[in-house]
Amino acid sequence: MDRADTPALPPVPLDRLPRRVRPVVERALQHWLGRFVLGCMATSRRIELFDRSMTIAAQIFTSVLPILIALASWFGRDSADVIARTASVPPETQGLLDEVLASPEETTTFGVIGVLVVLVSATSLSRALTRACAALWELPRPTSRLTAAWRWVAVVLALALSLVAARQLHSFSDRLPPPGFWDTVVGFATDVAIALFVPMVLLAGAVPVRRLLPWGVAFAAVMVVVRPVSTVYLPHALDASAERYGSIGVAFTYLAWLYVVSFIFLASGVVGKVVAMDEGRFGAWIRGESPPRAESAGGPDR
Repeated sequence: MDRADTPALPPVPLDRLPRRVRPVVERALQHWLGRFVLGCMATSRRIELFDRSMTIAAQIFTSVLPILIALASWFGRDSADVIARTASVPPETQGLLDEVLASPEETTTFGVIGVLVVLVSATSLSRALTRACAALWELPRPTSRLTAAWRWVAVVLALALSLVAARQLHSFSDRLPPPGFWDTVVGFATDVAIALFVPMVLLAGAVPVRRLLPWGVAFAAVMVVVRPVSTVYLPHALDASAERYGSIGVAFTYLAWLYVVSFIFLASGVVGKVVAMDEGRFGAWIRGESPPRAESAGGPDR
């Protein structure tokens, strides 16, 4: 994939705006905050933020969770507890998970084939993420090639294993003093790593890591607030849905929560891209470029 050499700001179609609005937009583009707000609006509209978030949420639900169950079948019933804690599985669904993993030793051959089938089907999530990242950074529409298959598999496995690893790290860091500090640090670092790893691998390095860093920091910063809420809200919501509607209620609750996470991930990408590609001093510093010279009439860039 070609290297990203996108313009400093997504073009704002001034010629399509009403004449009375154009002066306001032109003045806004002269200030960092104005460029940031207009850039986020233009980029969100261009990548169809809400629709892509729902698509990715559905792909995660049909890809990552089956991978966790498929991998658990290789490690026996003891791993069912790990999966249950990772996904906040309610008691009703825990029984179904135990039945799936009841006799793994009798279905080893099927397990190997099943894992391969799950991995192949799960690459649809990677392809959806690739299209979203390419649209975000205004790269050519990616083509599905077998040479990129390892990238698709690596991303879905990384997403699945990161959930388990994050849960295990949480159990360890939560016991370290001061209470809550190291848990927040570990969660922040994990989210930054995931937000950098996904576009870096899927786009084959077309976007430099330093340009992706604002995306990772923005995503991790929001998740610092969202994650504690999820530990309280999600188990309660899953229990209530399972009690009222059964397994279908659990599925809808998971989809709703995954939509929130997917929206945060893509919205953070929008914010990170606009910040990294801004024409001001901070954007130039992120890109490793020389800061723009101050114009004699307008003074230093703000």
